[in-house]
Amino acid sequence: MVLPQSREIRTISWEVGGMKKQQKLIVIGTILGDGFLQKTGKKNARLRLEHGLKQKEYLLWKYQILEDLFTKPMVLERKNPIFDKTYQYIRAQSYSNLEFGNLYQLFYNNRQRVIPESINNLLKNPLTLAVWFMDDGYYYGRDKMAYIYLPKYDQASINYLLSALKENFNLFPTLKIKKRGEYVFIFPVKETEKLMKLIRRFLIPSMVYKSSPLDPVSTESPDPGLEI
Repeated sequence: MVLPQSREIRTISWEVGGMKKQQKLIVIGTILGDGFLQKTGKKNARLRLEHGLKQKEYLLWKYQILEDLFTKPMVLERKNPIFDKTYQYIRAQSYSNLEFGNLYQLFYNNRQRVIPESINNLLKNPLTLAVWFMDDGYYYGRDKMAYIYLPKYDQASINYLLSALKENFNLFPTLKIKKRGEYVFIFPVKETEKLMKLIRRFLIPSMVYKSSPLDPVSTESPDPGLEI
């Protein structure tokens, strides 16, 4: 398995500033997932969220928590020139500020997404893990295994993520590069069971379909509450 060459290691810190703890946890999970940080100047950046209308409830859940950092969501249209079809999606983006600029410096290198060495300190709470999973994860019922799809990270980024999952959550996924070139973390059955116990209470109703079925003898039920 050949991964892209690791980049030069940079030491950059992120001061949380005015962001509330709950917001910070969700923002980090979103950056690991579907969120896109866009540079808007020398020091500032903004965070953009986009989902298809089937995941509108999920985006609005994020917006409700991040409202003071974001402009109002809007429904937009985009045309796929290959299939000559137009589809709708929902977008929300943050105001541009230095906090998101610092996050851009952490998670991008020469416009490529990377994972910073400090991810061990950022990916520590199961809420962050749950948001990452709701963005890019899926449970395959046939195999009883969970997957988290990844960008084409370099070797250092993969190692940092694996280390954070091991040290902070006692999780041990394996990396696989699929036939179409997709990078994915695969959680074997026992690791999937551990993952679901960590994140299930944070999954919102519209995203529960991504999780494993509840144990029939368990009294546990999905709880979208945000106790952290």
